[in-house]
Amino acid sequence: MQSLRIGMIGLGLMGLGIATNIVKKGYALTAMVHPGNQALDALMASGARTANTAQAVAQASDVVILCVNGSAQVEAILAGDSGLLAGLREGMTVIDCSTSMPESTVQVAEQLAQRGVRFMDAAMTRTPNEAMQGRLNLLVGGDATDLEFCRPLLSTFAENIVHAGAVGAGHRMKLLHNFVSLGSVTLLAEAAACARRSGIDDAVFVEVLEKGGGWGAALERLKPYLLRGDSTGLRFSMGNTLKDLGYYGDMARETGAHDTVAKALHATVAQACQEQDPQTLLPEIVQYLSTQSA
Repeated sequence: MQSLRIGMIGLGLMGLGIATNIVKKGYALTAMVHPGNQALDALMASGARTANTAQAVAQASDVVILCVNGSAQVEAILAGDSGLLAGLREGMTVIDCSTSMPESTVQVAEQLAQRGVRFMDAAMTRTPNEAMQGRLNLLVGGDATDLEFCRPLLSTFAENIVHAGAVGAGHRMKLLHNFVSLGSVTLLAEAAACARRSGIDDAVFVEVLEKGGGWGAALERLKPYLLRGDSTGLRFSMGNTLKDLGYYGDMARETGAHDTVAKALHATVAQACQEQDPQTLLPEIVQYLSTQSA
């Protein structure tokens, strides 16, 4: 049994995989009960415990991992009489694996530092499948000493761990990554929709791109939907795509970077989210774009 006690807040598609691997490697884990969690039966059978509040999770833990939707949720978890801040002790560590706004991340770290609590942002890439396999990529922002202290824990669910820089750098790198990865999928989806309207078969579209410069991870994620109507090759919703592209746009504007492409991608996904359920998986934007005229 590992000596560190771990708390986990946010056991959705990604968080459940993280928690499962932490328990497998012998850590005691306390998970916060939340309606957004995946089913926890198998996790509980493996020895994990639950707590009803963030405060209670902190009180039962030495390290708390957050894996929620974004900055608004992280800030809400910290606040209140039964929030995380109410249960944190000096010497603890908080790790935020969410996709959060870097400015908010820095403010959270400063708030925790005043209480003697260490903080790292450890943004994730890859999918729920890799989370369950313990093969995520982590983009870490924080002190190098803190990272080395937590590396054995992080290695239970991550295959590659990159120290991106100071606090906030992990989340900045995640926004850059998601702009490229989700933006590429959206670009391919628009091209696929144009191909359909032009009478090009989906299979031909995929074959030609695979054999040329259009091949890449984005095409591999979109291909199951184009060929079989299977959208689970990328289990990432249009709503979360919109959030991440919005975060990226904010970061680009704050740094004075060009954002012409980012604005176009955001507008495309925003329109789809207005007319469809935002929880629809991103590959299905192909069908939406196929039915829309400019």
